[in-house]
Amino acid sequence: MATTSFPDASPRKHHRAAPPAPPALRPSLTNSPRPASASRAVCTVRALPDHLVITAAEPEFARQFGLSTGEICGYRLLDLLHSAVPDRLREQFIALSSGRRPQFTEKVTGKDGAGAFFHADMTAIAVRGLTGETSGAVVLLHHPAPATTAPPQDTAPTAVDDGPVLSALDAQVLEGVARGESTVQLASRLYLSRQGIEYRIGQMLRRFDTPNRPALVSRAHALGMFAAGQWPPRVLPARVKP
Repeated sequence: MATTSFPDASPRKHHRAAPPAPPALRPSLTNSPRPASASRAVCTVRALPDHLVITAAEPEFARQFGLSTGEICGYRLLDLLHSAVPDRLREQFIALSSGRRPQFTEKVTGKDGAGAFFHADMTAIAVRGLTGETSGAVVLLHHPAPATTAPPQDTAPTAVDDGPVLSALDAQVLEGVARGESTVQLASRLYLSRQGIEYRIGQMLRRFDTPNRPALVSRAHALGMFAAGQWPPRVLPARVKP
């Protein structure tokens, strides 16, 4: 997962040369592996009136571009990913930053570490701050899995991997943060005080070792706590204490 800031109209250089935009959409030239679901290819962006500069990324997100989580920091998201319609992604992120929409999904094209093009569905979800302003966004990349033949009937089902488990109330708070709800909105809907909401969010920030709300939502997606491609986001039942 990566963190960036929202764009303005003026170009700005950064410390690393970003991959050039592809001249046209075309199929990938290599058979490099792709993540099976968006829950493992996540980044977060910080909401500022500037370019979408990546400040943090989950390993699967960075790996798609042949980079490490440290190397991808400083790249602009819109230099790495492009849509078929010019300026479409920029317009969508401006709408996200201004609060006109809570999330969007677009088909995008990027380049892997070998210079081959790949296609993916990108979903960006706004995350609100304490007073309701857009404090960041979570960006997920989903590569549709190719059709495969059904496994033999005697194949045992894959067990659900171990992962964080939340109380029912904390799961509702996390879902609200992922939907972009502010502290005031969460407190009103869940019949809690603002301090109670902030306390629970603070506990989850420490538990998931994340510095802010966008990073918290990003880490939750990366850990597979949400169903991929589902809106509004819901914590999977297996991640909620009975």
